Amino acid sequence: MWRASALRPGVAAALACLAGAAWAQAPAPAPDAPLVLRATPMLAEKVPRNQPMASFVSGDEITGRAELDTTVQGNAELRRPGLAVWGDKLVYDQSTDIATATGHVRVNSQGNRYTATEGQLQVDAFSGFLLQPSYRLLANGGHGTAQRIDFADSDRATVVSGDYTTCERPGPDWVPDWILRASKLELDQEDEVGQAQGAVLEFKGVPILPVPSLRFPLSDARQSGWLPPTMGLDSTSGLILSVPWYWNIAPNRDATITPTVMSRRGVDVAGEFRYKENNYEGSVAGDLMPDDRLRQRNRWGLFTRHNGTYATGIDVLGTLGVGLNINRVSDDNYWRDFTQRGLPLTTRLLSSEGGLSWGHGDFSAALRMLKWQTLQDVTAPIVPPYDRLPQLTGHWGRTNDRGFDYSLDADYTRFRADPFWTGQPNGQRGFVLGQLSRPMLRPWGFFTPKVQFHASHYQFDGALADGRTAASRALPTVSLDSGLVFERDARYFGRGFTQTLEPRLKYVYTPYRNQNGLPNYDSGLYDFNFATIWADNIFAGNDRIVDNNLVTAGVTSRLLDPQTGAEALRLDIAQRYRFSPQQVVLPGGVPAAAGLSDLMLGAGINWNPHWAVDTVVQYNRETHQSTRKTVQLRYSPGAFRTFSLAYRLQRDLGTKSVDVGWQWPLGGGGVRGELGTTRRSGGGSCSGQWYSVGRLNYSMPDRRVVEGLLGFEYDAGCWIGRVVLEKVNSSLTSSTKRIMFQLEFVGLSRLGSSPLRSLRNSIPRYQLLRTDTPAPSRFSDYE
Repeated sequence: MWRASALRPGVAAALACLAGAAWAQAPAPAPDAPLVLRATPMLAEKVPRNQPMASFVSGDEITGRAELDTTVQGNAELRRPGLAVWGDKLVYDQSTDIATATGHVRVNSQGNRYTATEGQLQVDAFSGFLLQPSYRLLANGGHGTAQRIDFADSDRATVVSGDYTTCERPGPDWVPDWILRASKLELDQEDEVGQAQGAVLEFKGVPILPVPSLRFPLSDARQSGWLPPTMGLDSTSGLILSVPWYWNIAPNRDATITPTVMSRRGVDVAGEFRYKENNYEGSVAGDLMPDDRLRQRNRWGLFTRHNGTYATGIDVLGTLGVGLNINRVSDDNYWRDFTQRGLPLTTRLLSSEGGLSWGHGDFSAALRMLKWQTLQDVTAPIVPPYDRLPQLTGHWGRTNDRGFDYSLDADYTRFRADPFWTGQPNGQRGFVLGQLSRPMLRPWGFFTPKVQFHASHYQFDGALADGRTAASRALPTVSLDSGLVFERDARYFGRGFTQTLEPRLKYVYTPYRNQNGLPNYDSGLYDFNFATIWADNIFAGNDRIVDNNLVTAGVTSRLLDPQTGAEALRLDIAQRYRFSPQQVVLPGGVPAAAGLSDLMLGAGINWNPHWAVDTVVQYNRETHQSTRKTVQLRYSPGAFRTFSLAYRLQRDLGTKSVDVGWQWPLGGGGVRGELGTTRRSGGGSCSGQWYSVGRLNYSMPDRRVVEGLLGFEYDAGCWIGRVVLEKVNSSLTSSTKRIMFQLEFVGLSRLGSSPLRSLRNSIPRYQLLRTDTPAPSRFSDYE
């Protein structure tokens, strides 16, 4: 039996969680449950310096002289906060604070572990040396061997004639997949950086990168210096080689300068500066290519962004906001020639704007300047949008004031564009929009009467077709929106649900005013979908306000999890009925006839977290065909496993396409942990994991792949390899093809062009194979 809803399940669950978080106590553990260790601030990760600390020694036999020296024979051990030293024999000189260890020497300094044949350390300063050592760093698992290690203090060490890798050792005959050999390695764990001198990087036993000096990170922290070179192959630019230099200016500022050589074009220099303060942030990026051989001209691009808020200190002025966004390029072909800049190939409209905003209490205002750069293509020209030079807006409004919502919006805009493209005169427009509504909300439903009044005035720089140089328009809109919510307990396929039934009915009336002779500066037709079918005006912008005398009816039914409120199933249906035919249209538009509109049908299934299906159908009752149809399927059974399939039909536009995207393991000996954990393999080629990644958009009428991406990733634990082929359309008749490859040496660097941006942008729910993990504790592996 249906019942009126007293409280929606999702809201009830949220309130229950809040109540539990506020009052509930943790349940007592079961008598046989294992103890759970919890972090405590009493265990400091960094040992305080310049504080007196006690030292403790133990062993099979201890001899010595009071306050002079101590000798420990057999299982010798010396401990103090943050340091432990073991050996067959240990001699500690108290006058010099020097400990000398021989025979099976082991050292643990704040989680960093070392083994050696012998060594000498000044205990308090942790300065000294180890001979024939091996070492393992806590922060990133990097390890290696050397002839000698010299310690300046607990954070700085010099490895002499040694090596470095993050590949794990599974057995005695182990050979790492990659290893960095150097005459000298300086490890600075305070600045979290390593510096190699006379270095050679070997991969699979083959030297691939000899460098006289190499700086590499010991953590994920940013470090200044040269980044690994990147290479790629592009069908437009040819072979591409970039050598970026990174400058870590401050924790909240950095810069990157990237010189690039393109075999078919020349030399390009790009740069980016980023900054972030308490009340503002932004970036400045640009590039310059003198004398591009492909286009026979200089090429450049400039992209800036700045956003900030500033308190005036004067109560009546409140807070000022400042925004700046500049996007300018040298020519119309930039968008297709420089795909590696991250500029989408669909971006042919570049906006440059600056603005000031102000807010105080119920009032707000903004001043905006907007100018467009249109990148034209002779095979597919587009009409440039209007510049707004300037636009001034203001808003005043309140909600739930004695049960009423009301607002007043005002706008003055000066529109500028080339009449050659627009075919209509430039002008200026001012409008005022007032709204008043009285929402009546109850747990079982809602009823909202609303009235709007829109008044506009135009002043044109030239005469319209009928000779007018000015025009005005004023008209009201009245709407009544209502809905009910019923729910009942239900059970399907052995699973309990709360089932809802949510009918909705809305009436809208706007009288007809002749607007078809007015220029169209900023209006466009909304797409017909479940959101816009309930809109008061089918046009975006403010140059057209449609005449309405219609009612919209719809109903939604959901299956909700009674415990969490999660939606397992949703069914929607909605349709409009016009009592009179539409008369106001955009230039070239077709008015809607009186009577029923197309029927909107929708369904969404999220039966469990692994599967999701969404479908929307726009059905025409006269042709008995679907005008538009979208079916989307997603299957994500676990980490690094996702598959998506979408079918889209737009019969009115003559398009029909299938879109497939995936990330999926292909098999291999490795086993990945849960998302967010790091797996380390033995480093052999049989212990890694292959992944296939890709996305294909196929046009069925054209019988061709419109856009495609296909690649493979290989995770060997201490290194990741990627090879990606990509095709994107750069015009109606041409496309850009490129190949990207990357070798990522975990804990050292990446070599090759990064395809990660393309993978993240193209493949829904794509996950990085290597994710950030919390810093390990020095107490987690302490002996």
